[in-house]
Amino acid sequence: MTLGARVLKTGIAVTLSLYISELFGFSPAVIAAVAAIFAMQPSIYRSWRYFLEQLQTNTLGAILALLAGLIFTNQPIIVGLVCILVIMICLKINMEETIGLTLVTVIAVMEASGQWDFALNRFLQILIGIGSAFLINILFFPPKPKVQLLAQMQTVFTTLSLLLRTAISDEIKEKIFREEKKSLEEGLKSLEDKYKLLEEEQKKMKRAKYSHIRNLVVYKQMLHSLHKGLEILEAIEQHFFQAERTPEINAYFDHHLEQLIKYHEHVLLKFNDKLKSESSDLTRMEEANDTFMQMFMSLYKDSGDEVFRLSIVASVVYDYGFQTTRLDKLVEQYNKGQEA
Repeated sequence: MTLGARVLKTGIAVTLSLYISELFGFSPAVIAAVAAIFAMQPSIYRSWRYFLEQLQTNTLGAILALLAGLIFTNQPIIVGLVCILVIMICLKINMEETIGLTLVTVIAVMEASGQWDFALNRFLQILIGIGSAFLINILFFPPKPKVQLLAQMQTVFTTLSLLLRTAISDEIKEKIFREEKKSLEEGLKSLEDKYKLLEEEQKKMKRAKYSHIRNLVVYKQMLHSLHKGLEILEAIEQHFFQAERTPEINAYFDHHLEQLIKYHEHVLLKFNDKLKSESSDLTRMEEANDTFMQMFMSLYKDSGDEVFRLSIVASVVYDYGFQTTRLDKLVEQYNKGQEA
């Protein structure tokens, strides 16, 4: 288990909220700490959005709770009904993410039974917790979705490279293959989440410049190419080994996969500006990918279950090559735009 930045920042935000609560004499300070825990978000944009939404729903919840406390006191059934009403309102205005902390506000305020000064104390504690989390998220190790995305992209590609290079030869141990494949699937899911964070941040927090949109297009295609690599592994598992094959066919698939993974690595290095500007395998790989499919079709002219199974694998391999060449074209356009 690693100590991530978000974990560390949550602890700092809780500490800050407790100190501020004690400084202003608010008690119990634990309410502010709970609010800080809820409010810590994975990006600057989400922190800002969460802060604004919580400000709205917590204000509404505090007002409803105060009125209910004045009219009906703080009987358990009344607290439950007010919570239901607040949940319905949050869902109606599409702020369901704020429900948890807003309910904390409602319960804390209704504890005052209509005493507005006591209710205000509780409400201000909630705001202290939210504000502390927002402030710490910006000042300490601010989230960098782009850096995190690219770093994890390389890690996921390394795992994919290992699995594709050993998939046909069946050299890797079964247990290791399962573990690495699970790691690959989890990594891709995490990459999708990070891409969404980056997309939100660039589209909402900044002006939608052409360069930002171009970045997102390249990152999305990078993610798409990795997914196509995973599809090859699944196709090999389900179809390749169940079909009758010659050693020549095994070697042919293995060789083409080796070419494609090297090419994929080449494209990523090009994007990271680690290769010479004139270095390009685009045309050669487009031809190699077309030749691979043509050769396969010429080898298997007869129909049958075995051919169908291998055709599925060949099609997925071809698509991986096609998507990687498309990524290469996008990277070249991106690099030209950077130089302009």
